[in-house]
Amino acid sequence: MELKKNPKADLTKNSGLYFVIGLFLVMLLTYVAFEWKTYDEQNDFNYTMNVEDVLDEEVPMTEQIKTPPPPPPPAAPEIIEVVEDEVEVEETVIESTESSEEKVIEVADVVVEEVEEDLDIPFAVIEDVPVFPGCENEKDKRACFNSMIQKHIAKNFRYPEIAQEMGVQGRVSVMFVIQKDGSIGNIRMRGPDKNLEAEAARIIGKLPKMTPGKQRGRAVRVPFSIPITFKLQ
Repeated sequence: MELKKNPKADLTKNSGLYFVIGLFLVMLLTYVAFEWKTYDEQNDFNYTMNVEDVLDEEVPMTEQIKTPPPPPPPAAPEIIEVVEDEVEVEETVIESTESSEEKVIEVADVVVEEVEEDLDIPFAVIEDVPVFPGCENEKDKRACFNSMIQKHIAKNFRYPEIAQEMGVQGRVSVMFVIQKDGSIGNIRMRGPDKNLEAEAARIIGKLPKMTPGKQRGRAVRVPFSIPITFKLQ
């Protein structure tokens, strides 16, 4: 025996419609809840202030003090008496302490002392060049001096070992001064290495004492410069 349902009694017939309507109502209530605004009660206040311009305190008046007027100047005498100067004043005579006699100094009585100045005359322009020992009898003492200097350098030349190990070479410019007594002084060097400079100073320091150079018959200091070349073989 089959059971037959009444189509009118079917409860799921409009369930989809009811679901949509319910969902719409829920969303509407949620929207209204979010958009709902509340406001505080407004109280109207009067912010104006009544300021009274009436001053209760009385301002005291400044009292002006009157100073008494200055006394009047004394009256000038009506009669001016003229007194004659009868006292005689002795005049003081001041005599000059300078002598009227003039002493004439003759020119012959004045002794002029010559002041010796330390002059440095270069070797190239000096009148009498310094004389190197052994060049006294040579006519061209300047050429003899240069030749003897070169011989002295070649004789005393010694290449520094530390410079050889380091492979240092170059030219050292040496400057010195032949003093008024013929000695060598004020030695200065300029080169590529301190060891080469020290060797050049040692060679020049061994120069012998010379006859000093003269300018106008007076001994002067003579600066001289010479290069010393250090070259590895």
